[in-house]
Amino acid sequence: MTFPSRPTRKSSRLSDFDRRLNMYALAATAAGVGALALAQPVEGKIIYAKTNKSIGPRTTLHLDLNHDGIKDFDLKDTLTTTTASGKFAALSAGPDQKQNAVWGHTVPFRAYASALSANVEVGPKGQFLPAVGLMAAYSVSGGRRPGNFSCTGPWGNVTKRYLGLKFMIGGAEHFGWARLNVSCNGPAVNARLTGYAYETVPNQSILTGKEKGPDDADNPISAEGPSGTLGRLTLGAALRPGK
Repeated sequence: MTFPSRPTRKSSRLSDFDRRLNMYALAATAAGVGALALAQPVEGKIIYAKTNKSIGPRTTLHLDLNHDGIKDFDLKDTLTTTTASGKFAALSAGPDQKQNAVWGHTVPFRAYASALSANVEVGPKGQFLPAVGLMAAYSVSGGRRPGNFSCTGPWGNVTKRYLGLKFMIGGAEHFGWARLNVSCNGPAVNARLTGYAYETVPNQSILTGKEKGPDDADNPISAEGPSGTLGRLTLGAALRPGK
């Protein structure tokens, strides 16, 4: 009678070795995949809103950048009469909430909101103002022969320029932009807001004018917000001269 041979100690040890080697290989592969996943950059999503809202003398437009019902920024247009029967008009941009900020620069006794061109990176390294920044100012002298005027500021008579914006969502910094056309005439400073957007990923930069992110398909969220109305973009009550 023939009996089946038993596996030798050598073959048993070889089988254990192979099994352990396979386990190590699987573990290494899993670790490599995990490290690769961790190394991938965070893909953001840009929320963009197209609009066509005018900002005239003695009005303030409250901009709710992320449509959560909280006013994030104010675009304020003023018009005053001087003692010499002249007129002074100005457009400014400033935060409506603590820790929000507008991209800009300062000179002695004045802070300006920058008129950025397209494809400027707005992010943690941006030059943000601690308070309100002047966009454009227009003055007309009085007297018998009025007409001497000047239009100053980075936003004087420009089209398709961008405000760089930093604001808070749930205690985290987010970045966005607002696109405007601004003109001095009348005597007044008139502006038109044509669109705005923000990056949903905290602390991630956004390029001015960019309307879609890597995770976006066809993104415009309707005319002026998710509801299709100006509901989150409100025009303030008329301002008294000098306010």
